[in-house]
Amino acid sequence: MGNFKDVKNQPQQVKLGGTRAALFVYATASLENLAFLSNAVSLVTYFYGYMNFSLTKSANTLTNFLGTAFLLSLFGGFISDTYLSRFKTCILFGSIEVLGFTVLTVQAHFQQLRPFPCKDVPPSKMHQCEAADGSQATVLFTGLYLVALGTSGVKAALPSLGADQFDEKDPKEAAKLSSFFNWLLFSITIGAILGVTFLVWISANQGWDWSFGVSTIAVLAGMLCLTMGRSIYRNNKPKGSPIIRILQVFVAAIRNRNHSVPETTQELHEIHDKEAAIETEILQRTAQFKFLDRAAIVARTDDASTPNIPRGPWRMCTVTQVEETKILVRMLPIILSTIFMNTCLAQLQTFSIQQSTTMDRNILGFQFPGASIPVIPLAFMFISIPIYDRVFVPMARKLTGVPTGIRHLQRIGVGLVLSAISMAVAGIIETHRKTVAEQHNMVDSASPLPMSVFWLGIQYAIFGIADMFTLVGLLEFFYAESSFGMKSLSTAISWCSMAFGYYTSSVMVDVVNRVSGGWLASNNLNKDKLNYFYWLLSGLSIVNFGVYLMCSSWYRYKRVQVQEDASSDAEAKINIENRESLGISHPCGAVLRLNM
Repeated sequence: MGNFKDVKNQPQQVKLGGTRAALFVYATASLENLAFLSNAVSLVTYFYGYMNFSLTKSANTLTNFLGTAFLLSLFGGFISDTYLSRFKTCILFGSIEVLGFTVLTVQAHFQQLRPFPCKDVPPSKMHQCEAADGSQATVLFTGLYLVALGTSGVKAALPSLGADQFDEKDPKEAAKLSSFFNWLLFSITIGAILGVTFLVWISANQGWDWSFGVSTIAVLAGMLCLTMGRSIYRNNKPKGSPIIRILQVFVAAIRNRNHSVPETTQELHEIHDKEAAIETEILQRTAQFKFLDRAAIVARTDDASTPNIPRGPWRMCTVTQVEETKILVRMLPIILSTIFMNTCLAQLQTFSIQQSTTMDRNILGFQFPGASIPVIPLAFMFISIPIYDRVFVPMARKLTGVPTGIRHLQRIGVGLVLSAISMAVAGIIETHRKTVAEQHNMVDSASPLPMSVFWLGIQYAIFGIADMFTLVGLLEFFYAESSFGMKSLSTAISWCSMAFGYYTSSVMVDVVNRVSGGWLASNNLNKDKLNYFYWLLSGLSIVNFGVYLMCSSWYRYKRVQVQEDASSDAEAKINIENRESLGISHPCGAVLRLNM
């Protein structure tokens, strides 16, 4: 609570957190993603048409940039949980992102900082264009990776800052917390829609310097907006490095490897101090990874002449600390099994954008920018998220008794299935596009094909709904399952799925080109076999879904010990609903119940 004075100079109590505080987070997320996501879908055209990179290099440069942005969120999460509050982390890294966009704006404005653009040159003559030289490339990558570093910290800390505004121990606020991640994605979607329409139009018609300039202003406005709500935020206090705590568990377990693990939890080390329980949570012991339980063995000696064994944190940890480590280990197979979906997403942000540049983008006399085609899945998400949160979740909650309607892992699984379908549809549409090019003798032509760009909207729409299920499911799953002291780091881990998905995309493009003899190597989509590549991704997505089912079946949700003297029956009920009774259903309908 914060102290303020009314007009009569009397102190008033101002409630911290809640929906009012989350509104500033929503606005910041919208503005920051207006800049970041618009460039995520359109930078490939900047690399290809203005930096004169080849089609494959343009795609790989973009996916490497995006992969780094999401992977660096681990660093941002570490800083947030260890040294800074989530609010301060957002401001610090947001400032770095502003600096990165400023560098890109300067390069795009001054011709001497970039090569002569080969935009609209026929594909057969692209080899004659000179790519950016060493100094020009240095400026480009400096700006790009400052943006990557900046957005990584924001993405790690901002969702956790917003979720912190709702107390999951309060039954009323726990329901709002369930909706928070849906509305966070809704805010991101609004920003993305403005980015891929308004901002992409600016880059295509006013120049990339204007586009990067508006991106700079948008991120700066987002940071100012976040600062406006500072007085009403519930701010976390860093609990020390979660990485150090995890390392201590492994070291202590190895040191105690010759000791037998007690059968009863009471024989293991734990802190039950009431004041400590207020600041953190006490996790119950689970049966998985029993080797790690050795880290909590109480060091004793029965020989009075023998000095006591040191009881430092590197030799003896608490049960809660051990369980915190177990949670992270259990999460890894889940995150690994969602990577491939983001490999598919990378194709929609690279090759599908290039497909759009070969098609008819004329709509009622308006030339629709190819990089704006992602507005289709965003429009589907814009409509479906409120329906999902306000209609589907309440109905499903009545049937399942689960606060989120369906389990987190179920939601992720639905997205993985839809991802495989979207790649299969993408292959069919690309086959049709190539057929049109051959029928009209336009294989080597730079002119747009007599085929509407909105054919690509089908694959985008399916993937947009898939992203709504999987992305929100991952963010909510990792926030809910992580311990109190590693919320930002766990949120960053969920973004790592996207990071490795983009990196895997770059590797796959190179490997497929070598193995296939050049499916994607001719620098001309009308001659390439992109449809085969999409079908390969669809087949691998099905295999990946099978792996995910095994991983999710193996997962066990965390269990929080309820303090009898500090918890009400309602709080105990929430803990049971959120953690102990959670299972998983087969996303296609066949229910698979799990035992805790």
